[in-house]
Amino acid sequence: MKIMEEYFYTKNHEWVKVEDDTALIGVTDYAQHAMGQIVYVELPEVDDEFNQEDAFSVVESVKAASDIYMPASGSVLEVNEDLEDEPELINEDPYTNYICKIKLSDKTEINNLMNSKEYSSFCDK
Repeated sequence: MKIMEEYFYTKNHEWVKVEDDTALIGVTDYAQHAMGQIVYVELPEVDDEFNQEDAFSVVESVKAASDIYMPASGSVLEVNEDLEDEPELINEDPYTNYICKIKLSDKTEINNLMNSKEYSSFCDK
């Protein structure tokens, strides 16, 4: 299982890569592996605003559909439109193929997330 050191993680297996006051958000390697072959990704709209832990996307696999929850509050700046035609890109590399980029409205919420070591321990339980 691949875990990126500089990223932050939720208990629902979303990842966050923070860059100044913006963040890229996606699902973890653990999640994509557990879901199996991903066949559809519902993307949020640019300018949509979400609070931490709001459902903002749905990822469907051959096994089931899963809500994806916002790791930190913010507004959507950009979505990964490549996932509309090729949702399986998440299976190929879940850390390169983010779902959306947001402008963080409260950067301190990142402190509520797990770092890579904490997330690794969480997944091992």
